[in-house]
Amino acid sequence: MIYKIKEKFWAWGNDFRITDRDGEDMYFVDGKAFSWGDKLSFQDMQGNELAFISQKLLSWKPRYQIIINGRVFAEVLKEWTWFNKKFTLDIPGPNDYEIDGSFWEHEFIFKRRGRKVASISKAYWGWTDSYGIEINDDEDDVSILCACIVIDQVLHDEKNKNNRH
Repeated sequence: MIYKIKEKFWAWGNDFRITDRDGEDMYFVDGKAFSWGDKLSFQDMQGNELAFISQKLLSWKPRYQIIINGRVFAEVLKEWTWFNKKFTLDIPGPNDYEIDGSFWEHEFIFKRRGRKVASISKAYWGWTDSYGIEINDDEDDVSILCACIVIDQVLHDEKNKNNRH
């Protein structure tokens, strides 16, 4: 499945619209405008919350929890690296995803058990604030899309932090 994530420009908080490759609305992410840390509700188009993304503030590395049905389902953690960006989508058991990519090229690859299962590319959509995500059919779309939102948040925060110096 191929999705497109686009951040809504005129919104309170960080809101995202997720469509399929044909532009049909699939999901909406509603960012809370006034909160400590990022808090985002991942919803279907009927407004049902499928997951909640919450930033953990007291952490050495950027860390976000994906909460489903009131329980922590997974954590997204930014790993320490020098040049490339690396994240882990930590799901209990042997189901973790490794996420490697390049901030400058806006390209990321999701691997599970050494096999490529999804990719993010800004190149799909040019120089806009949109990303294309291609996910293998047998993968968990909601978890991977939540991780994509987290990566966007972390990179956006890093860019803002670097611009202040």
